Amino acid sequence: MFIVESYTLAVVFCLITMLCWGSWANTQKLLQGKWRFELFYWDYVIGIFIFSLLAAFTLGSFGEGGRSFLQDFAQAEGSNIRNAFFGGVIFNLANILLTAAIAGAGMAVAFPVGIGIALILGVLLNYLLASKGNVTLLSIGVLLVTLAIIINAIAYRKKEKTSDEGDHQASVKWIVISVIAGILMSLFYPFVASGMDLENFVSPASGKMTPYTAVVVFSTGILLSNLIFNSILMRRPLEGSPVKYKDYFTGKIGIHLVGVLGGAIWGLGNLFNLIAAGKAGPAISYGLGQGATLVAALWGVLIWKEFAGGSLLVRKLIVGMFVLFIVGLGLIIRAGG
Repeated sequence: MFIVESYTLAVVFCLITMLCWGSWANTQKLLQGKWRFELFYWDYVIGIFIFSLLAAFTLGSFGEGGRSFLQDFAQAEGSNIRNAFFGGVIFNLANILLTAAIAGAGMAVAFPVGIGIALILGVLLNYLLASKGNVTLLSIGVLLVTLAIIINAIAYRKKEKTSDEGDHQASVKWIVISVIAGILMSLFYPFVASGMDLENFVSPASGKMTPYTAVVVFSTGILLSNLIFNSILMRRPLEGSPVKYKDYFTGKIGIHLVGVLGGAIWGLGNLFNLIAAGKAGPAISYGLGQGATLVAALWGVLIWKEFAGGSLLVRKLIVGMFVLFIVGLGLIIRAGG
């Protein structure tokens, strides 16, 4: 089983997580206007699940260190399995709302608001779970990220007000949905982390799981809960007309593969984040991973031009948001050094 042995490598893994979690939504953007996000989301979830199995039977089973995936799953206690599974259910509810907000408001808005809030609350909850890191630097870093979120929301509202086709009620709706998604997103990680022995991945305590096993159980929770959550959303969409199951099968193979790729990208980030948690601690690992907000905002602003047409004030606010995010994330990294 592959295990991270140093804090430096753990930070590198967290940065890869940041890139993956901040980039997967580009696959949805590629299909926007061609494929409803509810249909995209089925492929996305399938991609997460398939990747978790591939990782468990390769990196999680090869080598001499630690238990293999099947051995680890066989000895895991029911309470730890339930926690990881429930973490997947919570994540899926949060992420499907976030995906809807991305479709409605764009990556440069949904991520900073939703994932930024998840970062703030998640770091606090995970620090309580395992108090690793300098609490002062961690607190200042979280405060700066909070300010960045507020500035981003202000910039979005001002951009909507200066747009001829801006719908103020719609902008408020997507910000509210992003906030709800962020609050829910902050809750899933402690459930998954509690099912693992964060102090020893090589020889985890009896009944605890390795990250590879936890990821599979977590992904199973996502897959099964999607049968409920996405089915409801297809019948009562947040925007647009209802979608039918038969619509899913009208998509070309290329469209489905894009969605699966999006799920695999997110799954890679999730696996690396949990592997890094053993050395960095869950608060640092989760906090850095949620720096995906910065990556997604860059994609939204620079590539997808989601703030095009905004005033000079809006552009200044966006620059300020980026500066605060970068400094805040730097302090979070330093907090664990």
